[in-house]
Amino acid sequence: MVSPAAERGRAVRERLLDAAAELIPERGWAAVSTRILAERAGMTPSVVHYHFPSLSSLLNEAVTSRMRELLAGLNDLLESTRSPAGAIETMLASVEEYTGADAASLLFVEAYLASTRDDELRERIAGLVAEFRQRFGGWLERHGVPAPFETAAVLAACLDGVLLHRGLGLKANDPSGVLRRLVSTPPKEK
Repeated sequence: MVSPAAERGRAVRERLLDAAAELIPERGWAAVSTRILAERAGMTPSVVHYHFPSLSSLLNEAVTSRMRELLAGLNDLLESTRSPAGAIETMLASVEEYTGADAASLLFVEAYLASTRDDELRERIAGLVAEFRQRFGGWLERHGVPAPFETAAVLAACLDGVLLHRGLGLKANDPSGVLRRLVSTPPKEK
């Protein structure tokens, strides 16, 4: 059984993480201060430092927890997909809601940029992406795709690229056809 104090502490942490995930896309990573974050969460700045060792650790946790959720959703989608071509369609459909200028896209773009200056954040994001690529590669391997782990790495990078280009107002006419070719299995020799 969880004590009421522990439950309140968990709720406060969640409010702070949610506030950070809202503020990063609105203001940019560097413009989120302890004061602004606490104000958004309806708390005093001292509460931020009570629950997190630093503002940086709070921002890192906010973004990596959102990334983990998104990637877990992709893993669930893959498990309900029957073919590699279907996986491409499913993955593209799952990111269709992201325009590149929406809050989630901006949150991830800001995090990728911040990770170029923050070794801990870079390691955490790289770990999440590597874990996804490994699971996806295993899925592709079970479905007979040649070079499954290399293919998973390229496909993951392509999805990131599609989202980055959307933020610039650039759309690929039909990326599914191109990406499906990456997972097609060669004809069996007779």
